[in-house]
Amino acid sequence: MTSSWEPRYIIGVAARMVGVEAHTLRYYEKLGLIQPHRSEGNIRFYSQDDVDRLRYVKTLMCDLGVNFAGVEVALHLMQKMKEMQCKIEEMETKLERLMKTNMESDIEWWEE
Repeated sequence: MTSSWEPRYIIGVAARMVGVEAHTLRYYEKLGLIQPHRSEGNIRFYSQDDVDRLRYVKTLMCDLGVNFAGVEVALHLMQKMKEMQCKIEEMETKLERLMKTNMESDIEWWEE
C-alpha cells in the first residue's frame, strides 16, 4: 500500500484528476502553490496529497473567485491547523499516559 505523500502521478494524470489542463498545474507550480517531486529526467510527479491540495486550490480560485494572495493565506492557515492538530494529539497522548500513571499510583497507595 502506498502512502498519500508518495509521488506517483505524472502531470497529465494529475491534471485530469483535478479537472484542469497541465499548463494550469505548471502555472500553480510557478506561483509556488504546489511543488511536485521531480525525477532525474525532470519529470513532474504528483502525490495524492498534491492532488488533494490542487483540488482545494482549484476550488478556491476557479469556483470561489479567491485570488492568489487569498489562496496563499488559506493554504498557510490549513498548514497551521494541521500542525495544531498534531500538537493536540500529542498532548492527549501524554495526558492519557499521565492519568494512567497516576491511577496506578493511587491503586498502589490504596493497596498498602
